[in-house]
Amino acid sequence: MFVRVKKSGNNEYLQIVENRKIAGKVVQRVVSTIGRLDRLQAKGDIETLVRSLSRYSEKVLLVLSGKSEVTAETRKIGPTLVFGRIWQELGIAKVLEQLLNGRLFGFNVGRAIFLTVLHRLLVSGSDRFCDKWRRDYAIGGTEELALHQLYRAMAFLGEEVLGPGPG
Repeated sequence: MFVRVKKSGNNEYLQIVENRKIAGKVVQRVVSTIGRLDRLQAKGDIETLVRSLSRYSEKVLLVLSGKSEVTAETRKIGPTLVFGRIWQELGIAKVLEQLLNGRLFGFNVGRAIFLTVLHRLLVSGSDRFCDKWRRDYAIGGTEELALHQLYRAMAFLGEEVLGPGPG
């Protein structure tokens, strides 16, 4: 959808228009004619409409409030908070720490595993997709992890555990 100005006689009208593909051709449909442009500008109605619509767009709201530029970013924190708490309460971090004791990976394997598990819980997919997916989430301790480190962390999880057999 977009806004356009449509001339009719001596007047200009503000319209909301959408593009649709019908039988392989793009067809425009006027969703609404808001009113005469000169009158809307004189009354300040355009600014009122933009502010009203802005509450449905985080980026626009930030720009209008003067607190951010158009390049504002958002990151989701909810899943990290919820699953991070469960991760700690179940003691998974401590178990991983014990299993990793003496191993020299050179990166935080526990956080890499948390990241990949969180990704699989929420959307699933490959480690390569996980590396891209995490950009939208605030997951502490994973900012510096590289894709090959995610591969190594998952390979660690797949290692055979050697120990006393049954019995």
